[in-house]
Amino acid sequence: MTEYLTRKKVNALPRLPLEGSIDLTYRCNNNCRHCWLWIPENSPEKEKELSFEEIKRIVDEARSMGCRRWYISGGEPMLRPDFPEILNYLNKNSLGNTLNTNGTLITAEIARLMKKNGANLIALYGATAEIHDHITRRPGSFEALKQGIAYLKEAGAKFTVQVVPMTDNYHQFKEMVQLAESFSIYWRIGATWLYLSACGDPHKNREILTQRLGPARVVELDQPDFSGDEVKHKGQGREFNRRADDRLFAACIAGRRDFHIDAYGHMSFCSFIKDPELRYDLKRGTFQNCWEEFIPSLSDKVRGGKEYIENCGACESRNECGWCAVYGYIEKKNYGAKVEYLCAVTEQKIKLKEVWQRNHRRYYRVAGITIRVEADLPITEQTYHPKFKLFEVDGPGEENISIRHHFALPIIGRKYFGKELYRRSPWAVYQKGDSWIYEVFTPHPDGDRVYQVAVLNHGFTRARIYNHDDVAFRKGGIFALTLFSSDQVLLAQVLADRQACFFHSSGVIFRDKGFMFIGHSDAGKSTMVKMLKGRAEVLCDERIIVRRWPGGFKIHGNWAYGEVPDVSPNSAPLRAIFFLEKAEDNRIIRIQNTREITSRLLACLIKPFVTADWWEKMLSLTEQIVRDIPCYSLRFDMSGEIVRKLKDL
Repeated sequence: MTEYLTRKKVNALPRLPLEGSIDLTYRCNNNCRHCWLWIPENSPEKEKELSFEEIKRIVDEARSMGCRRWYISGGEPMLRPDFPEILNYLNKNSLGNTLNTNGTLITAEIARLMKKNGANLIALYGATAEIHDHITRRPGSFEALKQGIAYLKEAGAKFTVQVVPMTDNYHQFKEMVQLAESFSIYWRIGATWLYLSACGDPHKNREILTQRLGPARVVELDQPDFSGDEVKHKGQGREFNRRADDRLFAACIAGRRDFHIDAYGHMSFCSFIKDPELRYDLKRGTFQNCWEEFIPSLSDKVRGGKEYIENCGACESRNECGWCAVYGYIEKKNYGAKVEYLCAVTEQKIKLKEVWQRNHRRYYRVAGITIRVEADLPITEQTYHPKFKLFEVDGPGEENISIRHHFALPIIGRKYFGKELYRRSPWAVYQKGDSWIYEVFTPHPDGDRVYQVAVLNHGFTRARIYNHDDVAFRKGGIFALTLFSSDQVLLAQVLADRQACFFHSSGVIFRDKGFMFIGHSDAGKSTMVKMLKGRAEVLCDERIIVRRWPGGFKIHGNWAYGEVPDVSPNSAPLRAIFFLEKAEDNRIIRIQNTREITSRLLACLIKPFVTADWWEKMLSLTEQIVRDIPCYSLRFDMSGEIVRKLKDL
């Protein structure tokens, strides 16, 4: 759980949590992102690099301000002879670090230190020595990389392989992925569009441009996460245009929780910032002064002016674009300049987003709640059972929750799931910070077999569900949007925050009134529905949602039917609750004892994973139902005579 402390200084950035990035070596004197020319050992710039003692002082100062994690990069950080000492010091004075390296200089000693380090990112530039060494311009770098990975495996250090695609290696992309998978169970695609040289050297930039992949290919390789909430961002582009705020770094600085320090001790809020006026010299000042005074003072320093306001600032696609002021500077030496390459990438992204949303997203509405379902695989007309078609809607509503399906289980183990609160096959429930983690498993002598892991936010309005395979999804005819045994596992939690709940019951709309028939298995819920079929609109014969609205209680249909497949997305004012009892006569008897009614209602309340606050909400809701809704004992036989009595009632 993220914790923020209140600060005395209004303009100061927050103390917690902070994450720092530090370059331990410089590249091309200007930190060019995709160039492998290192500063020579006898270069004057080498003497200007931070010493180990200076690095320790900065780390200590940052730690006192709340910095707990570091991102270590360069250039290649292992070029420093004292790198093991630096890494060891960072390990001891942080909760974890991320190390970005080409892997060629890893030794057995460094590999052991990297085991304690946390996240390790290893760059891969080709599937063969010929291509890899051609990209890096260092003969033997491919073999050195494999040796470094061997050291990491021997030490038991976890690492992620970053596949970096570009023009000269793209023909090997599939082979690069296969090689990455053979190196580690963790791999990802690295930078798909290459930044130009920060030094602006025309020769270097021409070379980088030749290695850039086309916009369509970039988006195809590194597809954005389209599961963002379009309701939240609706119309945001037009609002941004009206504000016409050309303070290019104001929002970035206000929301920043990290910082960057280059190899010479210059600190700023972004690794791309090279302007001396936007960087603070830690050799001449303190970390605290930079964080609390200098960086906040830069909010109004850089303005985009007319060029920005009339172009990127007014663009309708601004919210889809990856444009940043530093990219404008790197590309055109102008912070406010638009980058045509990014415009083309954004155009492709929008096209892909439209296709993706059409094929991978559906909306369903129940009890006034819209459920957005998304999946890594396309959702077809056959994916879900035909009953869901009745509940399908075109888009978001007033109240929305989202479900995202993935078709591979998380690699992390249970020890990362947080505190275990419940375990009884097939469910285990964990809490980690503000998140809930639900695990579906079956016990097995060789270890539990896990079928699903669901990560949910505190309010159960967002769920990412990881399924062990895609067989059921591809087969189709699925009975639950969550792919759980029942959607009530999720919905019962969501409903509780909206003064609503599930009951073991059937329900109908009878002469514009909502009647609910409550009882457990074999009580006659489906029988009552069959008797009323043709005379009333069936909502569901097994589960009914009761929700309190400003105008009173309503019952809502849903898709969790039992014997009778008739369901309806409609609702009606709840006018009577009937507790079912099979008998040899037909009678409807008003129940006056509120304790008896409460006891019967709670006995038929559908319970998800129960917490104290959930019970409090349900007890309060039940008490209100007892006060507002007349309840009856309904005795009936199979003659159908009870229908006439319901009409009379």
